[in-house]
Amino acid sequence: MDGPELSQQELRILGDIEQDLRADQLLERRLRTLRRGIRPWTTPRDWQGPHLLGVCAALLGAGCAAVFVRAVATSSPALIWAFAVLWVLTLGCLLLLVIRWCRKASAASAGHEADHGEG
Repeated sequence: MDGPELSQQELRILGDIEQDLRADQLLERRLRTLRRGIRPWTTPRDWQGPHLLGVCAALLGAGCAAVFVRAVATSSPALIWAFAVLWVLTLGCLLLLVIRWCRKASAASAGHEADHGEG
């Protein structure tokens, strides 16, 4: 810092402010997840994204199983192709979920290392 050092009273006030800010869990979560990457236009209402992807994967999986059973029973080429399309979409959703999970795990482990001074 180029200017004069803070007095003890100023340091105490600053410490109190920081302590109050750390106690605000909503603010802390927003600051932890604050990223400006590929999609800088994202907003706090984007919390639906992970849930929506999981619901889509579950529904696609159930639909895939139903179409598979029906395709095996009838040997219909249209149902076999429908199964193939649903299977690819289901695997795509699952892959996106795994990628998201790996990124969260990586960020959590990086934050854990930073807390302990490792890295």
